[in-house]
Amino acid sequence: MHQWFEVNFDGLVGPTYTFSGLSYGNIASLKHKDEPASPREAAHQALDKMHFLSRLGIKQAVLPPHERPHMPTLKRLGYTGSDAGILAEAEEPLLVSCSSASSMWAANSVTTAPSLDAMDGKAHITPANLSRNFHRSLEASQTRRVMEVIFSNADLFSVHTPLPGEYPFSDEGAANHTRFCQSFDETGFHLFVYGRTAWRADKALPKKYPSRQTLEGSRAVARLNRLNPDLTMFVQQSPEAIDAGVFHNDVISTGNQDFFLYHEKAFVDTDKVVSKLKEKIMNIMGWELKTVKIPDKELSLKDAVGSYLFNSQIVTKDDGSMIVIAPEECRGVAQDLLPGMEIVFADLKQSMRNGGGPACLRARFVLSQKEVESIKPNVFLNDELYLKLKDWIDRHYRDRLMPSDLADPDLLKESREALNELSGLLKLGTIYDFQR
Repeated sequence: MHQWFEVNFDGLVGPTYTFSGLSYGNIASLKHKDEPASPREAAHQALDKMHFLSRLGIKQAVLPPHERPHMPTLKRLGYTGSDAGILAEAEEPLLVSCSSASSMWAANSVTTAPSLDAMDGKAHITPANLSRNFHRSLEASQTRRVMEVIFSNADLFSVHTPLPGEYPFSDEGAANHTRFCQSFDETGFHLFVYGRTAWRADKALPKKYPSRQTLEGSRAVARLNRLNPDLTMFVQQSPEAIDAGVFHNDVISTGNQDFFLYHEKAFVDTDKVVSKLKEKIMNIMGWELKTVKIPDKELSLKDAVGSYLFNSQIVTKDDGSMIVIAPEECRGVAQDLLPGMEIVFADLKQSMRNGGGPACLRARFVLSQKEVESIKPNVFLNDELYLKLKDWIDRHYRDRLMPSDLADPDLLKESREALNELSGLLKLGTIYDFQR
């Protein structure tokens, strides 16, 4: 049996990171709209979290930011002339959307299935279409391009085309997906969470904020990733939670290996869902899922969203023990509600103000030693790459940025220079439109 690992791929924050309030239903994003952001600080904070995990012995890799402002989209929408002229002419809401640096939240970018689980013996990667938000829907094609470069061995990996962007197949990636296993070298069980169904009436739907993931999208991803239907389960997110600001399920539940942490109002009929999940895992897999339920009386939905406790990143160390990487904002809550667990707190204030905690920043891949060795080595973080990236950020990123600054042609030039250098540093080739 090959040795197996969970590899975390974190998104690097882009040079155009702002607080633009683009995601309706994301309370933090709306709350901090039009405040000054610091792309430099945001990038350093996220990179420091990656470095901490790599120093723990966790396999940690980096994903490059996307090209922003995305001039091909603006040209596709009818703007012509020089880049500077297009930036000056484009309507502000459209320019802000085409300048979004949201690809840093890699948990939304893909849903993966290890070759252990897939019925064809390949590792599968399905980029999310993110179709419920225009600014995020722009990410799908670039995500696929980057995945095809990093996971280029077609004998080992299948990188799929994102689902059709039409509403019935809305897909928000692994933010609504959890894989359970006893150890990384064993077959896993996959839990998919959806907000609503597209082709039949749901008994309960949110009243205030939109539900983003559809059942139809989740089922299509499971099929593409060649998962055994007996090892999948599809459950509906609580409409009450969505209306409280739980725009993705990883804001209200999280899991790692055989451990599941969830709020009692995470799902429709939460107790029934968890009971069925435990029963299926025991009957099919032969082991017991360990669960911790956080009652609403101990942590309300409002406080769960405000603290981002459930968006903590739980990882397994080399000795088999688990460690929780929690946002600084939930320090008191985490210590009270997770007694006995090892917890460290990450300063991710810039990301948190846009609604992205530790778990949002990473996509999880379970890979064999052979699969790891097939990946381009320069994307794996070590002390040397960490120092190079710190220097790269300091030289290319602004310390302060407002949405109104996005029309500055100098920012476009700075961003392209930064990404051109980064693609060389990571040895990814010409992955950006402006390089072609």
